[in-house]
Amino acid sequence: MFLQRIGNKGIRLGTLFDRAAARHPANFVILDHDLDIVPELGRRATLTELAGVIDDFASRLWSVQVRPGDHVVVHKSDGFDISLLACAVARIGAIPVLLSPMLDGETVAVLLRRVGQPFLITDQVKLETSLPAEVLDISRKVLLASGEYAGTTPFAELAGVPRVPAVTMPADHPTLITHTSGTTGTPKLAVHTGRSFQARYRPQAAVVASAVRRSEPVAVHVSFVHSRMFTAMPISILQGHPLIVLRDDDPETVGDLFTQVPPGFIEAHPNTFLRWEVLADDPRGPLANVKYFSSTFDAIHPRTVNRLLQGTRRKGRRFAQAYGQSEVGPIAARTYSLKDGADFNGRCVGVPFPGMTGVRVVSRDGNPPSKENPGFIEVRSDGRIVTYLGEHNRWEKQVNDGWWRMGDVGYRTKYGCLHLLDREVDEIPGVQSTLEIEDKLFTRVPELVEVIIIPGPDGTPVPVICTRDNKPLDQVAWQSAVAGLPPMGEPVQWRQEDLPQTATTKIKRLELARLLTTRGSGA
Repeated sequence: MFLQRIGNKGIRLGTLFDRAAARHPANFVILDHDLDIVPELGRRATLTELAGVIDDFASRLWSVQVRPGDHVVVHKSDGFDISLLACAVARIGAIPVLLSPMLDGETVAVLLRRVGQPFLITDQVKLETSLPAEVLDISRKVLLASGEYAGTTPFAELAGVPRVPAVTMPADHPTLITHTSGTTGTPKLAVHTGRSFQARYRPQAAVVASAVRRSEPVAVHVSFVHSRMFTAMPISILQGHPLIVLRDDDPETVGDLFTQVPPGFIEAHPNTFLRWEVLADDPRGPLANVKYFSSTFDAIHPRTVNRLLQGTRRKGRRFAQAYGQSEVGPIAARTYSLKDGADFNGRCVGVPFPGMTGVRVVSRDGNPPSKENPGFIEVRSDGRIVTYLGEHNRWEKQVNDGWWRMGDVGYRTKYGCLHLLDREVDEIPGVQSTLEIEDKLFTRVPELVEVIIIPGPDGTPVPVICTRDNKPLDQVAWQSAVAGLPPMGEPVQWRQEDLPQTATTKIKRLELARLLTTRGSGA
């Protein structure tokens, strides 16, 4: 971890855009949507303009008595202004707490109570459609990014307040609080410091710096409340890359934008890349200039990697897959090329970053971990969070002498490569790796856009599948695809939009299994 510590002064989110604008004042950010807090800004803005927006809204927050150390929850309609507001909160030494727009109102209320009478930034739509009335009582003050609502203060009413200087906080002070995916219940609130963020920023920044030229645009489709946004964004703007920020992942609109502004590097969720497979065949070549694809959120399927690489005409094109977690950042990584084909071993997630991260696999039964006997995956990184807010005991249960239990099972080869087989909670007796089966099914059945292996009511593995355009599954092709795989129940076909998902489009497997039990095969 020593390379994460040298000269680590913290990420300094509050002055991030000021520093980037000082280096590259004319560099710009392109959006696919208007910002609720400054709709007049349009969809193309310079770093200098965005630095001014952050300064302005930090001053508006100061004017309503937000002070260093205060918690400010941001839960509003989706948009890049969520990330900008986080920077504004950090600029005056307060602590942004980012809650996904996808969270239901009751969960938001639970998390507001856990924070303890915070300021709340939301909007009229959220208050009228999803948030319970009690949020007005359990928040110190409610500020509106857009619209009007009784008992709240719209940001628009605070326009023109005097600007205040940035507040510098210690590198070990909390700088941002994000929440976990919530795939196994109510999300936990992960506390990041300036130093921990800078530590996880470094390995990723090194990859981007070596992958594409500074003049090449970087496109990002990442949840605006996810910790990954706050390393992807600094990497792009501090290195001088034009930044394309996407709220929506519709292939048609994304294809239009990428045709107009061809990115050289794309960072997105695995399920987003899955949707973008069709762009590889787009005659306009929206992916033609991409040198690197990158994903760090969840397992990516070999078929998707291969299809995307087929869509670019760059020499030396690669797909970079990192293994990590919101609580620790990226831990291990590997790259793929076209030579790897569409049926490579997707369970191999790479090796740790030298001098920055460490991995070990701990036996569960006293025997050496192997593919047949996977062990608990534990990791080390200075990018690890310092606690779960209000639940420090839960944090302590995952730490063992500095090693962090990932909640995954796998093994390492004699060459040190880490193989991830399953999440602990997703293991099915008699199935070595549900993820490996899913990889093979994706490769063998091209019309699949999602397949999740979950335990049925009697414990039998059941594939829940979604097809492109919801076309009926080709039963002949399916029977051929499952040949040689462990015995499974009949596939259950659902619409993709009906699957329970997290903010980063992960499928909530436990929730899906519950729905399968209660709804039977009601697709």
